[in-house]
Amino acid sequence: MSITIWGRESSANVQKARWVLAEIGLAFEHIPLGGKHGGTRDPAYLALNPNGLVPTLRDGELVLWESHAIVRYLAATYSAGGLWPESPTARAIVDQWTDWTATSFQPAWIAAFWNVVRTPKAQHNPAAIAKSLAETEHCLSIMEGRLSHSPYLGGEMLTYADLVAGVAMYRWTTMEIDRAVHPAVGAWHQRLRERQAFRDSVEIDYGELVGRLAF
Repeated sequence: MSITIWGRESSANVQKARWVLAEIGLAFEHIPLGGKHGGTRDPAYLALNPNGLVPTLRDGELVLWESHAIVRYLAATYSAGGLWPESPTARAIVDQWTDWTATSFQPAWIAAFWNVVRTPKAQHNPAAIAKSLAETEHCLSIMEGRLSHSPYLGGEMLTYADLVAGVAMYRWTTMEIDRAVHPAVGAWHQRLRERQAFRDSVEIDYGELVGRLAF
């Protein structure tokens, strides 16, 4: 089967999909879409993804959108026993952190990124920045507790929980902000940085997003 992914490289959600593909070693075609590339409102794309968002994945006859669904599908289909734990008990823990990233961590860090990076400096709102940074730091403190006892969010091995949470770290650590020190989170981030797939898929220059509320 041939795999195709649509989306712009600077999208955090696209980076999740590209990272899992690279981590597993799957060949795929990447079609740049969104942002400077446009195309998200084209009828042909909306037929694939009615949201007009990225990423979208096609694997053979399957068309799938929503980044966490894409990551789970690829891990389950192509990395059973690896990124996808075979034990339902172990997988429940991985799902816990994956869903927590979607509902708690990602909204916090993306709000911080929008308030600090995407918003033009002349329009910065100090109260909104402080709130989003505090919410992100709270999430990182929760991760610190987990990662103080295990090298990865799911336990002893890298799983899809680390992939969906790990995309935040490049942006978080390169933003011009004061950050609290979370030693276990920092060590986890360094373990991610040692992976070529992470460097190739996540450590993407986001200069095109700076000071741009619409892209």
